[in-house]
Amino acid sequence: MITNETLATLKGRRSCKNFKPEQIKDEELEAVLEAGTYAPTGMGKQSPIMIAVQNKEDIAELERINAEVFGKPGAPMFYGAPTVIVVLADADRVTAVYDGSLVMGNLLNAAASIGVGACWIHRAKETFEREDGKALLKKWGIEGNYIGVGNCVLGYAAAEPAPALPRKADYITIIK
Repeated sequence: MITNETLATLKGRRSCKNFKPEQIKDEELEAVLEAGTYAPTGMGKQSPIMIAVQNKEDIAELERINAEVFGKPGAPMFYGAPTVIVVLADADRVTAVYDGSLVMGNLLNAAASIGVGACWIHRAKETFEREDGKALLKKWGIEGNYIGVGNCVLGYAAAEPAPALPRKADYITIIK
């Protein structure tokens, strides 16, 4: 079986759901964000944008909205992560959700490759359809017709993530 550092990272990455309060280093954030910019996008149009949020008040507001959308007001939806990367994509592009999803994948895998815990938190679409979500975008100076794709929470793991489940037997079919 072929193996290398990239394949080992892909196989070993797990969602982190328990973070230390310590903020990640600027160079780690920059490395993860840069990896996001190299995600494939439809026709190379680069429809997504990323907003790195480290301000505790804004993270709390994002988390509040997310919990309300999920139907669990006050729940700790971001697991105590000190950084949230919001991924939005140009809603006018037919590939917007796919493009943003590939950015999210790059963010998660890049974080794993440098020892930073990460988890994809859903409900970004619903968050930024709401007036309070739109108010955050306005506060951040984000203008345009964007759809929320995901929130990538980042931080140092406070506990080892759960091991991978065994891969299902019918995951792969090869037709020759």
